[in-house]
Amino acid sequence: MKILTIQNRMGIGDMVIFLPFIEAIAKKFNTPVHLLAKESSKAPQFLKTNNNIKEIIILDLNNKNKNGQHDGLIGSLNLIKQLKTYNFDKVFIFNSSLRYNLIAKFALIKNIYQYPLFEKKNQHIIFAAQNFLQLNLNIKVESNPSISVDDKESKLVKSKYNILNNQKNILLGIGGSGHTKRISPEIFLKFMEYCSNKYNCRFFLATGKKEEEQKILNKILDSKFKIQCVALDQLKLSDTLPVIKNCDISICNDSSFSHLSAAIGTPTIVLMADTPLVYGSYSSQMYPIIPDGEETVTHDTLGKDKINPKKIFEKFQDVIN
Repeated sequence: MKILTIQNRMGIGDMVIFLPFIEAIAKKFNTPVHLLAKESSKAPQFLKTNNNIKEIIILDLNNKNKNGQHDGLIGSLNLIKQLKTYNFDKVFIFNSSLRYNLIAKFALIKNIYQYPLFEKKNQHIIFAAQNFLQLNLNIKVESNPSISVDDKESKLVKSKYNILNNQKNILLGIGGSGHTKRISPEIFLKFMEYCSNKYNCRFFLATGKKEEEQKILNKILDSKFKIQCVALDQLKLSDTLPVIKNCDISICNDSSFSHLSAAIGTPTIVLMADTPLVYGSYSSQMYPIIPDGEETVTHDTLGKDKINPKKIFEKFQDVIN
């Protein structure tokens, strides 16, 4: 039996969130599944050793004003032709798009399972997936993603960066795709001060290469904590994972690193400034911090300047103890 799963959201975090549901399908039918996902999900970099996924097919869509081979009508025809070669028996579509429904039909996939069509608005990212599998496969799936990291790679990284057990090794996920999610370097620096006053600490700085993210990185590297810091921005995502595994805890913006860190099993404090709280609380390894004066957080909370570094430190102490 050949099974295709389609998860077409663009982010790394989205891919991590949907992982338990994709794996549940593979386990239900006792066979690894194929996964159709966008390149921006970076799925091959952290799912390459996942035994529940046989192959990752990259959905090649518009990128930096350049049309991909799966864009538009011609792109849909290309995708249909490509999927036909696999002779899939079933497809599970984690969206409400008519486009993917038609693509699956024209690719001659007999059994099509999909979210209800045209119901994307206000669709809960976790509940929709859970209800989908409960309705179609009668299985209950917990929202607690897990990503494995090779032990040999983890040991090599520990040696390479001289990571010591008598230190508090802390990942700081200081980047983020949106400016409203990126907490200021001053808040991170104040937290680092609280930590360093009480513990022997090292800080591993995880961020992307966008200009605004680099400004935050450089501000921290220009501080008095520079000697305690290791910048990870030049590493591939796959090379960052063993570093995260060696950390005692992560303090992250609502970004890809918060999702990856929690899935690896590293306790993760998530600084929630401007997206629904579920994105920082769906995993048992997540500990959200919301802005001062707010009872919850959602889109347009715009609370990045109200994240309290003292509260981060207090939560940090609770978690590590």
